[in-house]
Amino acid sequence: MLLSFAVAFMLAACGGGGGDSGGATTTGGSQAAPSAASSPAAASSPSESGASAPLAASSPAPASGATSTVLPVIAPSGSVFYGMNGHINAAGPYTTSTPAQQLAQLKDLNVTLYRNDVSNVAGAQKLASVAQSMAQSGVTVYPVILQQLNFPDENAAYQASYTLAQQIVNVQHYAYYEVTNELAPECLVGWVDGASSTDYRNDCFQIARGVIRGLIAGIKSVDPVGKIIIGGNTWMHLGLDVMLANGTQPDGTSGHPVVTWDITAWHWYSEQGDITHACGTLCYNVIGTLQSFGKPIWINEVGMRPDFPGTADQAATFMANNMMGTLLAIAPQYNVQSLQVYELYDDPPTGQGPYGIMLNDGVTTKPTYAAVKNFIATHPR
Repeated sequence: MLLSFAVAFMLAACGGGGGDSGGATTTGGSQAAPSAASSPAAASSPSESGASAPLAASSPAPASGATSTVLPVIAPSGSVFYGMNGHINAAGPYTTSTPAQQLAQLKDLNVTLYRNDVSNVAGAQKLASVAQSMAQSGVTVYPVILQQLNFPDENAAYQASYTLAQQIVNVQHYAYYEVTNELAPECLVGWVDGASSTDYRNDCFQIARGVIRGLIAGIKSVDPVGKIIIGGNTWMHLGLDVMLANGTQPDGTSGHPVVTWDITAWHWYSEQGDITHACGTLCYNVIGTLQSFGKPIWINEVGMRPDFPGTADQAATFMANNMMGTLLAIAPQYNVQSLQVYELYDDPPTGQGPYGIMLNDGVTTKPTYAAVKNFIATHPR
């Protein structure tokens, strides 16, 4: 998960989240805004929009600060199918548990990706140190670059995000960079599905687009070969990505800058049901819409809500069978190339909630830990 945003009855987290099981705008955890063509096709049917080349001429002038320094790349040497979420830059168990202890736990689980959020240079330096040490043991760290939406307009959002991305990438190059986390719920007009362009506020969407475009351009100015993961959203909040890919926006206009990316990320939690037929006001083949972008899909937050209505053992069984098992079964059909559990440790009592597969002492495992470990062992990829 990443940083969280509370919205009505839901909690959105960046790499872990919260929320109740009923609302159409329920968000996932996280590493903690048109025209008809910009919306997913009618209910139960995926949008057919594909990502096209960016409109460079329409971009604000880039900020300065690119570097020519060649940095080593943190890149995987094998499979990236199973991963874990963490918060190396957060307080609590990720501070009291050393990187070596976290690495030992990740190796015990046999996960090979470790998703972590970063939002400034100091965090980038800490993350780089951990990534370099873990890479020697076969665990690949990749960053989720977080940015707020408190900008006056799209141009300001673009420029600030361009500079932030340059600063972070100048610290360390990675094979993958995720840009933002769960921005969609911040721009929703209310308690809506989030699948249609009209579910979003136009001004907020434009600023979100500026943030995303600026981060991507800033990354590419320093590391042109790193792959871009579009920041994961969750539930039925498809409209934001569809508009980015189409060059449309909530006011019904088109011809705006088109955003391109290499990997489509999404988040799925225990109360959200069938990802091929998720229902709010209407029902949607969420994974089908994601597939229509023509990119590999990473479900990079797969998690259990703390309010799951059952015992800890029942939650573990649900995680293995109904979450990881169900997603693995459809992976070939929808080009799902990675499943990443949310998250390693529970948050402290003041945090987003006990989303972890371990307690917030960083030592004690929960039944879900064994379930995840056994699932990976019996379903190698």
